[in-house]
Amino acid sequence: MFNLRYQYQLFCLAVSFFSRLPIPASTPYSDERMNRAGRYFALVGLVLGALCAIAYSLSAAWLPPQFAVFITMVFSLLLTGAFHEDGLTDMADGIGGGMTTERRLIIMKDSRIGTYGAATLIMALLGKFIMLSYLAVHTELAVILLIAYTLSRTVAASLIFDMPYVSDASTSKSKPLANAQTVPELLFSVATGILVCLVLAPDLALVLVVAAVLFRMGFKAWLNARLGGFTGDCLGAAQQLMELLIYLILIASVHNQWG
Repeated sequence: MFNLRYQYQLFCLAVSFFSRLPIPASTPYSDERMNRAGRYFALVGLVLGALCAIAYSLSAAWLPPQFAVFITMVFSLLLTGAFHEDGLTDMADGIGGGMTTERRLIIMKDSRIGTYGAATLIMALLGKFIMLSYLAVHTELAVILLIAYTLSRTVAASLIFDMPYVSDASTSKSKPLANAQTVPELLFSVATGILVCLVLAPDLALVLVVAAVLFRMGFKAWLNARLGGFTGDCLGAAQQLMELLIYLILIASVHNQWG
């Protein structure tokens, strides 16, 4: 189905799944619709990035950059319910603490946070604060937030296309999104991520896209070797790690004065 109302309803489902933003109560739900809503993962990232960009711009008008960054990070966590950070933490605990695939999957389902997860979460949030604080001083951070939030979710969503889902469907809240992704859905997500990058200089946009492709290839191989596929937590981890990589690349471009 490609009628506008149906697509709007799918987008609303994606918004409700990946954020705490309200959607119309009348929005119909089914597992099939939720699976199809995955095509809008990157577009939801664009919306979240725009909201965080607004939060940063308003904060930066009254506060020093570091404080504005802190407020923006808190706002982002509230927007998403720390959804992707939770995935990164669970994946780190499972893969760091398990010696077999079965044990890793069991640990990832445990709601408690272990040493691997806690250390990873702390370093991710600390690294994000440091990198965003640097970029806030040297660049237009509002634009960077749009790019990072969108492209990172494009990479995460693309893993659904050609990787098996290995979590227990009866206990996973991500299962409705983890069924096979169609080629048009993948292309729509990829196009969303690439188009946002075009606000940058062409050479820097190309570097980001190539980095995203290489990260996806490496992360996919790493997950297949350790889990035999992906879980919902792995998608959250992919988003967080790719977001950090984007910031790192942009910092390198500023520091070395290229792009």
